[in-house]
Amino acid sequence: MNMKTGLIIGLAVLAGAGLYVFTRSNSDSAGSGRQDVAAPTQQAVAGEAMAEVKVPALEGAALMGERAFNAKCASCHGKNAAGQQGVAPPLVHKYYRPGHHGDAAFFMAARNGVRSHHWRFGDMPPVKGITEAEIKTIVAYVRALQKENGIY
Repeated sequence: MNMKTGLIIGLAVLAGAGLYVFTRSNSDSAGSGRQDVAAPTQQAVAGEAMAEVKVPALEGAALMGERAFNAKCASCHGKNAAGQQGVAPPLVHKYYRPGHHGDAAFFMAARNGVRSHHWRFGDMPPVKGITEAEIKTIVAYVRALQKENGIY
């Protein structure tokens, strides 16, 4: 093997290694399920709320949505959609802002379930017995919570 061939092989190996490191670091932070939240200073307790949520004065569809959420969603997503450690993520989080997960995503998740993609809680099953009207009010409730907490 001459020097030119050795240099080309060496550069190809280096480029391949660089590409491997680049794709591993991107997959570890962008959609592999890693949580994009600050590391807690204490060990998380299973079932503990994952977010602090300010609740606005609710009326109309959002108030009805709170009732529906409490009946159909809170057992997993926690009180006021704050999430629960080890159970399900907070919906009052930037991942669920309207520009990232539109209202249709909530309808599809409730009806069909959803594969885990932002968090490490596993797949969400469909919500049994939920109606389109309930989902609509739940979305209004979650959006009201998000707005009150600076998530647009």
